Amino acid sequence: MAKDIDWGNLPFGYMETNKSFVANWKDGAWDEGTLTSDHTITMSECACVLQYAQTCFEGLKAYTTSDGKVVTFRPDLNADRMADSCTRLEMPVFPKEKFIQAVIDVVKANLDFVPPYGSGATLYIRPFMFGSNAVIGVKPATEFQFRILVTPVGPYFKGGVKPIKVRISDRDRAAPHGTGDIKAGLNYAMSLYNIVDAHNCGYAENMYTDPATHTYIEETGGANILFVDKKGTLITPKSGSILPSITRRSLITVAKDILGMKVEERPVNKKELKKFVECGLCGTAAVISPIGQIDDHGKSIMLPSGMENIGPVMQKLRETLTGIQMGTVKGPEGWVVEIN
Repeated sequence: MAKDIDWGNLPFGYMETNKSFVANWKDGAWDEGTLTSDHTITMSECACVLQYAQTCFEGLKAYTTSDGKVVTFRPDLNADRMADSCTRLEMPVFPKEKFIQAVIDVVKANLDFVPPYGSGATLYIRPFMFGSNAVIGVKPATEFQFRILVTPVGPYFKGGVKPIKVRISDRDRAAPHGTGDIKAGLNYAMSLYNIVDAHNCGYAENMYTDPATHTYIEETGGANILFVDKKGTLITPKSGSILPSITRRSLITVAKDILGMKVEERPVNKKELKKFVECGLCGTAAVISPIGQIDDHGKSIMLPSGMENIGPVMQKLRETLTGIQMGTVKGPEGWVVEIN
């Protein structure tokens, strides 16, 4: 039985649900893990996560499809990406099959919090891991906790998908050869000052360039970037310090294999920006957020798609991917994992 929630007016925020999943690493091994109704965490004031930010996380969603099934989208890729993050942060990898099963189990335990089809809302799933034991010298923790929380969230856009205004940032979101390509909590801490400043200046996001030369477009604080040129080619920046977005990778497959588009993954010089006809951000939360204006130190680049509506290519990409997620469009085998 679904909860008595005003699904159409949910914010994109946290709500405590029935159960979370928790597993602990100690003495070189993971325990079996369990579902818990305790949504608090107790740890030492000297826990490694508090002292040295040894933590990473993931984000995916569960949906109610058009035929009433509850599904999630490509959790295997979240498991793979989290494994990469853990390896780089000297954390133990939570096994892939157990990760996927834990996602399924925690959604099953919270089925009454999965929003109905057509509401625009979804169940957000947040796996995360952190060093939990006391560490005062600069070194990795020896004990870790892996958790998955879920929370129902409203649509990222209230009132429809509208183009946003962004700026080219003077600051960096990642260091050269650093942690930009993994989903480490510290990357997002680095971006907080800059995103607040951007909002205060009237921008929705910062568009970051490569940290080594500040010549090539990389991504924003929390999303990968897509461009469309005059020929209808989908272009996405390529760099070793860009987080490999699962949404971006899925959109590339949709573009190539379903929509028959030409796709280029390559370095994108910021001088090219004025040549593109559409631009958008992509990620789990919004799927695609269109960009209508890019400000570069006093110069405004107005995308031909405008500030009123999402461009036709981005619209088709977004409709196709959300259709796959919601069960109205047939997608590649294995992308949609049924929960019940």
